[in-house]
Amino acid sequence: MEKMKRIIIDTDIGSDIDDALAIALALRSPELKLEGVTTVYGNADLRAKMVAKMLQLSDKTDVPVMAGLDNSLLGNRPIWMAGHEGDGLLEEGETLAYDARHAVDFIIDTVMRHPGEITLIPIGPLTNIATSLIREPRVAQNVKEIVLMGGVTRLGDNGADLRVVEHNIACDPEAASVVFGSGAPIVMVGLDVTLKVQITEKERQELIRSNDPLNLKLADMMGRWFDFVKEEHTFMHDPLTVSLLIDRSLVKTKKMSVQIEYDHRPRTGQTVASFTEDANVDVCLDVDSDRLVQLLMSRLLSGVAS
Repeated sequence: MEKMKRIIIDTDIGSDIDDALAIALALRSPELKLEGVTTVYGNADLRAKMVAKMLQLSDKTDVPVMAGLDNSLLGNRPIWMAGHEGDGLLEEGETLAYDARHAVDFIIDTVMRHPGEITLIPIGPLTNIATSLIREPRVAQNVKEIVLMGGVTRLGDNGADLRVVEHNIACDPEAASVVFGSGAPIVMVGLDVTLKVQITEKERQELIRSNDPLNLKLADMMGRWFDFVKEEHTFMHDPLTVSLLIDRSLVKTKKMSVQIEYDHRPRTGQTVASFTEDANVDVCLDVDSDRLVQLLMSRLLSGVAS
């Protein structure tokens, strides 16, 4: 039997439901050993409490949660928050404790103590990961790989329809530049593939019917997100990213180098992918979206009462 894959998820869980679904997928996948969850961007304390509540609902309170950096690497970028972070998950006045260690310390310590064994899965802005690489450059050689949600190349068959920059990169392009330039082995799960994967009100109703405590909270948060975006579907950016630790055949990739092109203005941070001899990034360019949705839902529903 294949050894469990040891992962750390670094997340900006909050408004869009995809972070919470990605964490739930990891919790309900026996192939994965979640070594810890770190939070980043805007209000890392609130985000850590959200993760702690999810772990409580899953009876997985042995997984440590650490808050990281609130601001961008240079403190020069406006912070975007939707305003309903935690609604539908956290109760008013609820006390939720989490690990007092700093996210960056935890990432460095865990990767350096277990060389070649830890995969980092950043599904938010890359501030914590970049700071870890600046503090301890050997993280780039000691990490097994970095499988990240971020960026867009517009090189797939849907390229003409895609925006030029992606949220996680634009929130902290300086941090993204550090990570992509580190030489670490990276898998880039960008808008080229994530915008091909949707879940809808149909899947939300399935979560409600399961009557599972965590799934009910996920359905509530999903409903709030649908109201916020005025749609009855949303994109599975982060669950797709986590799923690649379960089944890499879900995507087609090309080995490329990625440079971050940005300036001082907000909302810059283009991920420019090109072929080079020393390429270190597997760029995802296509995805089997139906199979991903089936995997996600089967894991969320099979985890019921386990």
